Amino acid sequence: MTTNGHEPRYDRRAASRVLAVLARPGLFEGTANPAAASIEYTCAPLRPEPGSHLTLSQRLYLERFMRPCRADQVTSATHRIAWTDSDGILNTGHFHSGGLGPIVPIATREAVLVLWHQLGANTALAQRISSLTDRERAVLAGTTTDHEPLDIFRVGIEACGRALAQHALLARWTPYRTPVEFALGMRDSGLYSAVATRWFWELQASSYRRGMIAVTLTTQPDGTVRYSAESVATLRAMKDMTIEDAHRVMRRATHSEGLGIAEAIAKYHDELDLISRQYALLPPGTRPACLAAMPHQLDGAHYSLLPLVVDRFTEVFTTLADRLRITETPVETASATAELAAAEQIFYVPDMTCKHCVRTITGVLESMDIGVHDIDLISKRVCAEFRSPRNRQRAFEALRDSGYNPTVDLPASTETPLPATEPAV
Repeated sequence: MTTNGHEPRYDRRAASRVLAVLARPGLFEGTANPAAASIEYTCAPLRPEPGSHLTLSQRLYLERFMRPCRADQVTSATHRIAWTDSDGILNTGHFHSGGLGPIVPIATREAVLVLWHQLGANTALAQRISSLTDRERAVLAGTTTDHEPLDIFRVGIEACGRALAQHALLARWTPYRTPVEFALGMRDSGLYSAVATRWFWELQASSYRRGMIAVTLTTQPDGTVRYSAESVATLRAMKDMTIEDAHRVMRRATHSEGLGIAEAIAKYHDELDLISRQYALLPPGTRPACLAAMPHQLDGAHYSLLPLVVDRFTEVFTTLADRLRITETPVETASATAELAAAEQIFYVPDMTCKHCVRTITGVLESMDIGVHDIDLISKRVCAEFRSPRNRQRAFEALRDSGYNPTVDLPASTETPLPATEPAV
């Protein structure tokens, strides 16, 4: 792939600088002042395996991808919820019955939507993006999973929301007793920076989808919280192992088989996928941090994108947490409508959040000889060529084993739509 004659170029610092330059003049326009809304959700308990606090999906992911993390280092949600957000898009989330409840994942999603709408309305940002050079676009194409700057910013905002909702599973072990207190505590404790520097993307996204988190928080004398020393060491070990796995595939391809880098990536696409492919290109001994967390000197001043996103996200979330009205509705049993839908080709994957998810879902379906006609990341809608209702059910089971929760029916809709933003006054 080329970008108007420029070959994609892997350079994390250069890619981070491109994004910082785009964002610094103003990533979000106006003041976010979201209105109140009412949202209905359905709720179901997670079912751990006998003698364990983890579900089957959580245990399988732990054993396969989280070495050397132990089961006792993992906290699991107790419930999974489903709801339709104010943009009419299906979502799923998790909470712990001893914590802050379902308001956190729901308000998190609404905060993400508010910031997405602000991005979309930022005409100055759109102009800066359109003015990127071919070389700058080649750096993004060679380094990032999502290549378009607007998509990268959107995914980054959503990752910020994921971090808040996932760490809320640990709220009962912190001094914070309300969603607002917890969000402010997350920000003031620097936990977003800890996620950006110590986690790797696939671990954060996949463990979030499964309703689990592999860290322990300790309270400091000043009332903030931080990761325990054991958590820091385990996160480092998991990250190093993932990078080494990617390097091992690349060494085999380039040294033993004599392939070029592009040929190696093409041949071992499944082993490397969209995430590990980036780790395979890292210089030895390098531990990558989130692009948004890298500091830069811009116009003579120190600048980092992550604090900007975290501050605005926290501002919007704390407003929404007090304004949203949420109501649980009963989970309906299988209906004639659902039975009819089982023979159709359309379904939704509410925890599909980025192009890596699209790649994974496509791979699972195609490995079962199921043709994928269309996947829309924004609406989380998938159109696939199932041969029968039984074939569809087996595909859904395979997707659940991969950490996703496919569904046919949309849950209850919102009563009052949430506006994108209100103009600054």
